[in-house]
Formats: sequence, C-alpha cells, structure tokens
Amino acid sequence: MIRLLLADDHPVVRAGLRAVLAAEPDFAVVGEADTAERAVELARRLEPDVVLMDLRFGPGGMHGNEATAAIAALPDAPHVLVLTTYDTDADILAAVESGALGYLLKDAPPEDLAAAVRTAAAGESALAPRIAGRLMSRLRDPLPTLSRRETEVLELVADGLSNQQISKALFLSQATVKSHLVHIYAKLAVDSRTAAVATATTRGLLRRR
Repeated sequence: MIRLLLADDHPVVRAGLRAVLAAEPDFAVVGEADTAERAVELARRLEPDVVLMDLRFGPGGMHGNEATAAIAALPDAPHVLVLTTYDTDADILAAVESGALGYLLKDAPPEDLAAAVRTAAAGESALAPRIAGRLMSRLRDPLPTLSRRETEVLELVADGLSNQQISKALFLSQATVKSHLVHIYAKLAVDSRTAAVATATTRGLLRRR
C-alpha cells in the first residue's frame, strides 16, 4: 500500500485529489496539510511514502519548495511529487533542485496522476512529458534564471501593479522592488517593464496570461 500525504491550501483541491486517489486500490491517503509548514510536520510524523506538494500556499508562509527541501532532509524521507498549476522554468528548476522527484500539473488526467505516484513511490523520476521536455531544453540551451522573488515581482508587474503596489503585496520596500527590477532587466537584457514581461513569457520564465 502506498501511503500518501496531500499538501494544498485549497480544501476543494484536496477533496478532489482524495476522491481520485481513493479509486486506486493500492493508495491510502494518510493525511492532509493546508500549509507547507504543516506538510513538513505531517511528513515527519506520519511517514508517508509520497507527498503530493503544491508550490504556493497562503501569503507569509513557507513556499512549497522550502517544504520539499525540508522533507527531503528527513531520515527515510518520503518522495515529493509536486502537483501544481505553475509551469514556468523557474518553478520547475527550483522544485527539482529542492529535491522533488516528480513534477505534475493539476490538469493531468487521473491515470497520469496515479502512474506518477507509483513511479515516485518506487524512487524514480516522475515528470510530466511537457515538463521533462522543458528541462531538457534548458540543459541543452541554458538561459538566465530568475530567483523566486524576482519571478514574484515580475508576475505582479505583468498584472499591471505599480512598484508601490508590489511593495505592499510582497511586504518589501519600494527600493527593494526597484533593485529586483534592475536585476531582472540585466538578466533578460531588456530596459523596460513591458519588455521584461514579454521576454520572460517567451522564454518560459513567466506564466502566460
């Protein structure tokens, strides 16, 4: 029996996952976590085989990648399978570097999810084909990578927020926001907010809107 821990801050998503996974005779959902911190706690206490981990939880809390790294550092650590809606190169690379054994998008068919869980439980890489292709492309043709904070800043720029609004949303000073933008412009070789968003989107560093 493969013991599963679900980590997602949306109750409806967790309920849907539980329903899908319960249909598999060799799966048992042993716990649910609505924060990344709780996921680490339950992973330590319940000792699941696989943790299905979202990347972004509520504001101010631990990121899914931080939780993944903490879980991967546990004795007899369970395998982490990221299950998220975020498919930028920055998200994928950061998750893999944090120790995730698999990366799947939430629109994956139930049979693909079940197969990925079994693959991860066996200690093998479980990457969605599109994700695997993106990783291979990055390895063949390395491009500048934005940090998680730079990606968050640029996402808000893409949403039309001003520096002042971004500083409030991310609890940063406006000077820090400007510093992040300077670094983003340098990495992407652009000189404007519009060009930064367009270039990052084209390169897969930012989700298409």
